[in-house]
Amino acid sequence: MGSGACAARSTDVSDPSVPDEGLPYHLIQRAGAPGWWRPVVGTIGLIVIMLGLVPLLVQVPFAVGYVAAGRSVGSSMQRLVDLTDPTPLGLAYLNLVLAAAIPVTWLLMRVVHGLRPRWLASVFPRIRWRWFATCLGLAVISLFATLVVSAALPSSASDPQVGTTVNHFTSTTRDFLLVVLLLTPLQAAGEEYAFRGYLTQAFGGLFRNRWAAVLGPAVLFALAHGAQSAPVFFDRFAFGIVAGVLVVVTGGLEAGIAMHVLNNWLAFGLALAYGDMGSSLNPTGGSWWSIPVTLTQSLVYLALVVWVGRRRGIETATNPAVLVASEGRV
Repeated sequence: MGSGACAARSTDVSDPSVPDEGLPYHLIQRAGAPGWWRPVVGTIGLIVIMLGLVPLLVQVPFAVGYVAAGRSVGSSMQRLVDLTDPTPLGLAYLNLVLAAAIPVTWLLMRVVHGLRPRWLASVFPRIRWRWFATCLGLAVISLFATLVVSAALPSSASDPQVGTTVNHFTSTTRDFLLVVLLLTPLQAAGEEYAFRGYLTQAFGGLFRNRWAAVLGPAVLFALAHGAQSAPVFFDRFAFGIVAGVLVVVTGGLEAGIAMHVLNNWLAFGLALAYGDMGSSLNPTGGSWWSIPVTLTQSLVYLALVVWVGRRRGIETATNPAVLVASEGRV
């Protein structure tokens, strides 16, 4: 597997759940504690914790800050969570809530499945940083193909949330820019750990099928973005499909995180330059003409990642000798 692999107890390769050739990423939870109910409980737990507990916990330090600053906590907190007209602090709050999915999925992996959290990162098991940097570069390259296709489509293909006049650069713009640069990567990684990490392994472990592991999280990913028009929903769903396929064919989250970070940087950057952050966070319009543009970027990126990954020999299955599972099972 290469240098950097963790030392661990050896897996009993005679166990039929852990084949001699190792497990692909979407089946890693099969090496954990037995029980078909575990991915079901884990999925429900992830939804409940992220929708109910995490937002409240993340609000605590903001409330403390408002008290220290002598501001009205009630009105300030209401303004904080108003994402129809977000402030830089509101965007920071949203990003931190979504970034919290990383420790939440780590906890579920350990408690529910008896597996070490690092098995969510990749089959290595950890983030392969050189591979991540490569994927980030490939994501930039795929943008050029998007620009070519976008230029060939009618003007109706442009994002209705983005204008043609450059916005004035204000202190608010600066604050938004700092939040986007510093916290958007964590937000994107949090979503990937939740949907392409934990949920991919949960659906894969439950149905033992790679397409179920891709399609299930993609549907939940699209639904998680709230009320949307049909083109916007399809765009989110298509992104989830491509990101899910990337996880399966590369054996880790790096490619999906890189694409997600770049997409969000681009979307928020355009909103700051030509539109407004509220419209970017709450898209209500959308055109079917925009689908070829986003599909071009995603599919070109997918092709580049698969090609480069195969040339570099990126691991797509675990090494049975280092797969760490629950006590008493392996």
